[in-house]
Amino acid sequence: MAPHTHPPHTHAPLPAPSREGSVVLEIGGTLGALIIYTGPDEDGLEIEVSPTGDDTARTHAAVRPRHLAGRTTHCAVISPLPEGGYTIWRTPTTPLGSCTVRGGAVTEQLWPGR
Repeated sequence: MAPHTHPPHTHAPLPAPSREGSVVLEIGGTLGALIIYTGPDEDGLEIEVSPTGDDTARTHAAVRPRHLAGRTTHCAVISPLPEGGYTIWRTPTTPLGSCTVRGGAVTEQLWPGR
């Protein structure tokens, strides 16, 4: 996903939940991925992240149910992301926290209440 900026908007209805093994991550070299685990109440929520120090260069992903062997978890999967520091946004104007994405790795974060 390339970083971009845009005003608040709506999307077409989300497709059915992902099936086992349906997420492909583009990681390696200087590219990593970020998974933000939430609860089911956040299903469909768009979570935005931006490089530390550049609040306008945001990218986002929707929270989706992910069916794993024997259980379902809800999360947003943001990939690829260039390695570096990122701000995770709770709302368009309120940061939630920060994280560091490493190239060739998956960074995992918990949404509040999770």
